[in-house]
Amino acid sequence: MADNRRWWALVVIALAQLMVVLDMTIVNIALPSAQSDLHMSDGNRQWVITAYTLAFGGLLLLGGRIADLAGRRLAFMIGLLGFAAASALGGAAANSGMLFGARALQGVFAALLAPAALSLLTTTFTDPGERGKAFGVFGAIVGAGAAFGLLAGGFLTQYLDWRWCLYVNVPIALVAFAGALAVLSGGGRYEDARLDVPGAVLGSAGMLSLVYGFSEAESRSWGDGLVLGLLAAGVVLLGVFGLWQTRARVPLLPMSVVRDRQRVGAFLTILFVTIGMFGVFLFLTYYMQRVLGYSPMKTGLAYLPITVGMITGSTQVAARLLNRVPPRALIVPGLLVAAGALAIIAQVGVAPAYASHILPGMLMLGLGMGTAMMTSISLATVSVAPRDAGAASATFNTAQQVGGSIGTALLNTIAASVTTRYASAHAGPGVDRRALASRAAVHGFNVATWWAMGALLLAALIAGIVVNADRMPAPQARPAPLPEPVETKG
Repeated sequence: MADNRRWWALVVIALAQLMVVLDMTIVNIALPSAQSDLHMSDGNRQWVITAYTLAFGGLLLLGGRIADLAGRRLAFMIGLLGFAAASALGGAAANSGMLFGARALQGVFAALLAPAALSLLTTTFTDPGERGKAFGVFGAIVGAGAAFGLLAGGFLTQYLDWRWCLYVNVPIALVAFAGALAVLSGGGRYEDARLDVPGAVLGSAGMLSLVYGFSEAESRSWGDGLVLGLLAAGVVLLGVFGLWQTRARVPLLPMSVVRDRQRVGAFLTILFVTIGMFGVFLFLTYYMQRVLGYSPMKTGLAYLPITVGMITGSTQVAARLLNRVPPRALIVPGLLVAAGALAIIAQVGVAPAYASHILPGMLMLGLGMGTAMMTSISLATVSVAPRDAGAASATFNTAQQVGGSIGTALLNTIAASVTTRYASAHAGPGVDRRALASRAAVHGFNVATWWAMGALLLAALIAGIVVNADRMPAPQARPAPLPEPVETKG
């Protein structure tokens, strides 16, 4: 692929990835309006989020392997069209069931699109210098996309309608599809392409059970029978899946993907990073809207410093140093800076603290996370065999999704229990209940943020111990796949 075509391919891939990432948060701000419009109960509204995360997280391994076997360009383009159609269906939803179904369909096609995008990036940019720049852009999008989704959700909900938080995906997907037709090439299937059906069933069922269990833990409790049953079933199914993968002729998740020490370190790092990060976004949104009284649009704008920090960390720090220093020399300091940012944010009170705590914390958080995530993404995919790039990309995305599910459930549970205990301990005659409720909520937010900081410190420790490469590994050479699907006559 000519140089200019490669960089145009990066634009197309980045656009698709931005759509997938921002869709994980853009609906959050629109949810109250959608609930009112479609008459959803408080108990059912979570399915707007859960339907997407279940399908996305549960089918990622399958989607990544399909991309490897059927062709990444084809999988990418089908994912784009399917995501656009599901988004249009959700935007036109006449009732809650229709919206839940559309969100599940979005998750299905996102599970095909996200691994295809990352594996296309991996196999397109193999030169170390170009790879650093390309992954710098990609890392900034992965990290800042969630914050950008909150900004876009605030704008669309406040000035247009909540439905546009879904409709906006249609033009983005169509532009990316046209770009894919024009500039993407390669990604054909390999001669020994086979789909591991038992592995697909076991892996998808295990991930679905695990993600659903974590999502239900937030509203039920960690000791609830359904939650414990789902988590136990998920662990058992994934254990059987792992055993089967060692015996399958063409496994859904090749063992070479998870035997590499550097790649395992990157996967574990991302898992614990997202455990710490996803809950914090929810807490910050609540703090700014409910405590500080920000509008949805103002809340979205308040997240811009994270985006600035992410772009700077990914493109100006990590991308420039990626091939000059050991990977952990970027990941560990980046995570320590991000943990320091959470230590600042965890000290907010009921009084306005945006300029004194939130703003500097967001800038530090973005800078540290941008540096660490970009390096981790590159490390997770750099030395994998080209025919397994989709599986490696899916595993990386799965670590993100599972981490986000655990973090949201765990940190929200911590915040809720701490808030309740604080309110009970400080209640009494003459106490302003409204003021007490705000203080209790902020206290719960602060305690949960300290726990999130602990997750980042644990991620830094894992990266420091497990990731021991002196330099970023070199990409593997790419063998030529079959350009078209194999057809048999007769």
